[in-house]
Amino acid sequence: SIMRGCDNMCSYCIVPFTRGRERSRPIASILQEVRMLSDQGVKEVTLLGQNVNSFRDLSEVQFQSLAAPGLSRGFSTVYRAKAGGLRFSHLLDQVSRIDPEMRIRFTSPHPKDFPDEASVLQLIQERHNICKQLHLPAQSGSTRVLEAMRRGYTREAYLELVHHVRDSIPGVSLSSDFIAGFCGETEEDHLQTVSLLREVRYNVGFLFAYSMRQKTRAHHRLQDDVPADVKKRRLEQLIAAFREEAARANSALVGQAQLVLVEGPSKRSASELCGRNDGNIKVIFPDAELEDAAEPGAPGRARPGDYVMVKVTSASSQTLRGVPLCRTTLSRAAASH
Repeated sequence: SIMRGCDNMCSYCIVPFTRGRERSRPIASILQEVRMLSDQGVKEVTLLGQNVNSFRDLSEVQFQSLAAPGLSRGFSTVYRAKAGGLRFSHLLDQVSRIDPEMRIRFTSPHPKDFPDEASVLQLIQERHNICKQLHLPAQSGSTRVLEAMRRGYTREAYLELVHHVRDSIPGVSLSSDFIAGFCGETEEDHLQTVSLLREVRYNVGFLFAYSMRQKTRAHHRLQDDVPADVKKRRLEQLIAAFREEAARANSALVGQAQLVLVEGPSKRSASELCGRNDGNIKVIFPDAELEDAAEPGAPGRARPGDYVMVKVTSASSQTLRGVPLCRTTLSRAAASH
């Protein structure tokens, strides 16, 4: 956890009321913790926060005079731009230098905090141990609903950001959050969300039916007027569209070699191993004797924490399956890639 709270005040969200305003940990303490985890042999760290990319370390006097970065093009906030503080790009840069064999992920960013100079996107593209995976919560595909949600962007601005991300990080894996049946959502609004899901084609999705929370702006100002059965149907349609498109996105990886960080035996079969690729997609492959790229002629079995190169043979909306090629390291895989 690198920060607590949130300042965005989206109208459906209870977080600013339950966890308070954004407070970031000092970078020095985060780096110390990551070094400790690295020394313990931890192979993957996720930097967590409600809005990680608005991180600001104000712990030292000299950090407080730094300028505020801009917002992503076409995005706005309900609060004034905050000057001062070491930013998320600085933290990501420092964390990724600690251990070249440790994967770094982060969640959840807000789409507004990828300004045009996009140093975060540049870092993801350049560093082999920062996963080429981004969570870009959209919530809705309708500009009208986004306004009611107080998200601070239009459908068009969001799509422009998606294109910018894909241009900046070739092969990036995208995930998102969506809410079905928010206050005042019409059938047309819902269909725009379906079309956004189809257009972007996310690899991973988190989809929910709206449920009103007390204390939120929506609770005070809006009507929870979409009937439960309509919410349920719309959610099912969103899930079906997401799964179809994710299956298409994942099937594009068939025939490719993917670097997998082994997590352990597959839930369904003790003779198979399960791990995740760089894009955070689950990969299942047979547990077999494997050559080691560093020591040809010394086969052994992969263990949790090992990196294995796997050739993908089939894909579904949630899982890739493949055959293991060899054990390797994050650095070696990046160099050969």
